[in-house]
Amino acid sequence: MILHLGVIDIPYEEESVTTGDVAEELEARYGVMQFFFDSHSAEIIKLMENDIAGALENFMAGAPLPSNPFLESMGRVHELFSNFIIMQQMNGQPGVPTLRALEGISRRLKNKKGPPRPSFLDTGLYMASMRAWVTDVINAID
Repeated sequence: MILHLGVIDIPYEEESVTTGDVAEELEARYGVMQFFFDSHSAEIIKLMENDIAGALENFMAGAPLPSNPFLESMGRVHELFSNFIIMQQMNGQPGVPTLRALEGISRRLKNKKGPPRPSFLDTGLYMASMRAWVTDVINAID
């Protein structure tokens, strides 16, 4: 199986850029999602193990197998990612915190500037659109 980290591609209001564009730029420049996975892989794996164990336990008790046994853990991965951004866990990596974050520049503020904020949390759309999902290795190869 393959774990994917990405975003739902949503356009930003009044701009010609999407969350997908932003995610690609942030990954190329800072490796945000890779660093997140590297920092939290053990916890993510444990969440996935718990989902599989629960699905097997229910199956052994007579319940049908769920169509997406990782649904709960993937939601938890999204929560982990949101906390990762809010808690500024990338600070100290090259270029982080970003200058825009240190200067409090934010498109969601009326005057576009406020107190310092976490890096990668400008409008909040990138963080909110993050998703994790699992695909089958055989299906991924086809």
